[in-house]
This record gives sequence, structure tokens and C-alpha cells, in this order.
Amino acid sequence: MTSDCLLGTVVIPVLNEAQQMDHLLLDVLTKTGGRWHVIVVDGGSRDATVGITKRYPVELLSAPAGRAFQMNMGASRAKGELVLFLHADTRLPMQFNTHMEHFIAGSLVWGRFNVRLDSAGYRLRVVANLMNLRSRISAIATGDQAIFMKLDTFREISGFDEIPLMEDIDISKRLKQLSRPFCIADPVVTSSRRWLQDGVVYTILLMWFMRLAYWLGVSPQRLWRWYYGNSL
Repeated sequence: MTSDCLLGTVVIPVLNEAQQMDHLLLDVLTKTGGRWHVIVVDGGSRDATVGITKRYPVELLSAPAGRAFQMNMGASRAKGELVLFLHADTRLPMQFNTHMEHFIAGSLVWGRFNVRLDSAGYRLRVVANLMNLRSRISAIATGDQAIFMKLDTFREISGFDEIPLMEDIDISKRLKQLSRPFCIADPVVTSSRRWLQDGVVYTILLMWFMRLAYWLGVSPQRLWRWYYGNSL
């Protein structure tokens, strides 16, 4: 399929995701139905991620580790009118192409999906609902919500700021100066592993603290050191 026939490009940054690459790529290729160019950008995986990816009809690139670097690399090779950034642990809805056609037909330049966590627990359903409400009120999206935009818009704003954390918050702030987001209620489904591993209350408090610190001017580099207990 030529780039003129494509709706756009899905960019997937990955790092050591071998356990879920088969499921991820089968799901993406099924949901996109041949109407999207799919680019996987590996950040230096030491497991079988690269080998598994090579089995599928997707473009495989390499970039320095870090979602912002990887997503910019992928977008530099994007085809079609749109570009969507998908985390490796997030799954698109069945009506994905229909939603994107509705977006193209409108006047907005970017958007995001509601999110649902893949656990059946009541507390995580509440968490997801609160995340969606916060996003709708603030017009800020997170990477878990599969941010998408016109490819021309991505180029106009010079893509993601190549920072170690908060690249999704930063790009949302810049995008909402151009238009409000196109919000799709049909959710993407993302992994609840972080919430279950670290605990719901702890994860919420950590996320609030990190975002408050960012809004107060703490640099993404310092936040990265706090979060990972490491240094750049």
C-alpha cells in the first residue's frame, strides 16, 4: 500500500518487551487492518524483542533508550496523514480505524483515547475513570492514552522534547495551544502491572507528586533521578 492510501503511522517505542511482542504486533496489525504503517523503535533491548519484531511486516528502527528519543526517531520515518504513539503494553480498540476517520474529518489537530486498566478490580476501574476525567478537564494526555496527531502538526511543533520523563505532558501542553484534544471515549486497554506491583495508593501518590514537582519547575532530569534512584 502506498503512503497516499495510508491513514497514518503507528510508532511503538520498546525496550526488553519480548514477552509481549507477539501479542502486541498481532493486535496492532489486526486493529489497523493494513491501513497504517507500523514502526517499532527499539531502545537497545537485550532480550528477544528485536528478533520477534523481525517476524512481522513492520519497520524496525533503533534509537537511544528513552521514549522521547525513540518516538521522534519513529516519527521521522512516518507515512500518511496521522501519527499515533503506542506504548508496548497498550492495546487499541476494535473500531480504531473508524475513530481515526472521524478525527481526520474534523478540525482538531490532535487527540487521545480514554484508558481502561486491564484488571477487573473495582479500585483500578475508579483510577481509570479519574484519569480520564482529569485528562478531559485539563486537556493533558499521558502516553498510556495513545496520543495521536496530524503528522504536519507533529513536525510544526518539532516533536517531543527529548527529556527522560514527562515528554507526554510537555507535548500535550504545546498541542493544546493549537486546539483542544479530540477525546475518544472508546478506551485503549493498558497494563495494570505497575499499579498491582507497587500498590494503587502508592502509585497514585507518586504520580501526583511527580507531576506537581514538574509543574513547580523541577527538571525532568531531576525527576528521573528521583524516580529511578539513579543519575544521568
